[in-house]
Amino acid sequence: MVSQVAESPSTALISGETGTGKELVARAIHRLSQRNDRMMIKVNCAAIPANLIESELFGHEKGSFTGATERRIGKFELAHKSTLFLDEIGELPLQLQSRLLRVLQEREIERIGGRTVIKTDVRIIAATNRDLQKEVIAGNFRSDLFYRLHVFPIQIPPLRDRKEDIPGLAAHFLVKHARKGSQSPTSISPRVMRQLMAYDWPGNVRELEHLIERSVLLTFGAVVDKLYLQLPKPVASDISVAGRRIKTIEEVEREHILAVLKLCDGKISGEGGAAEKLRIAPTTLSSKIKRLGIKRGINGNS
Repeated sequence: MVSQVAESPSTALISGETGTGKELVARAIHRLSQRNDRMMIKVNCAAIPANLIESELFGHEKGSFTGATERRIGKFELAHKSTLFLDEIGELPLQLQSRLLRVLQEREIERIGGRTVIKTDVRIIAATNRDLQKEVIAGNFRSDLFYRLHVFPIQIPPLRDRKEDIPGLAAHFLVKHARKGSQSPTSISPRVMRQLMAYDWPGNVRELEHLIERSVLLTFGAVVDKLYLQLPKPVASDISVAGRRIKTIEEVEREHILAVLKLCDGKISGEGGAAEKLRIAPTTLSSKIKRLGIKRGINGNS
């Protein structure tokens, strides 16, 4: 799909969960396009305050508003004859969506406070981790802008739905984050690879890369033989405020210890044991297990 849309001037809308690689896909489209002799310009619509994003996109003239001490060239002008990547387009304020639609249709802009119409030749690639069709129904996104952006949609699946990519991605990140000037791991053990394949990856490819980078830093040998996954925090929704029974601290502690024991196959002390994961002494953990009535020797189940 990237190859199909790259050579055309059509607008592409990339959708997918956070961490799936939407910006990488956008860069691939630009790199394969006829505009690749110019730099792709990126705007993160979620990172710019609402009162500044209009100036960021379209520019402003000196004195057009308080603080405008000099002329500013907007991203649309900078992206002339190139590609403009509008990341997190679903975060764009409603009042700016109509102006963006007009710019996309007419291919011309006016700086804030300016009187000159500036023609632009910009190829638009937008990305979002939201379901824009649902946002349209909810009244948070203009339907006409959605259909203007939805010319060539690309949906990136989450990593949990394409686990066959994990070995290749892990090997790539192992090379990318290899320590320079010292021994660095060059492979991943079969046991760790099975753990990678079994994990659901809520943070997608970004989470996988960070995990491999952390593993490279913590492994002193040729093989990554231990998985340095950070344990999820207890889910807040377990605590009720609507009449259901609220769990006691002991119950929450018991469930957490059980989960860690299961992760460590019932091992309490030593490298990779539950005490190490919980950052407490093995004797302290053994006392807690006894006090909380957790049975031993059955892989963390009670």
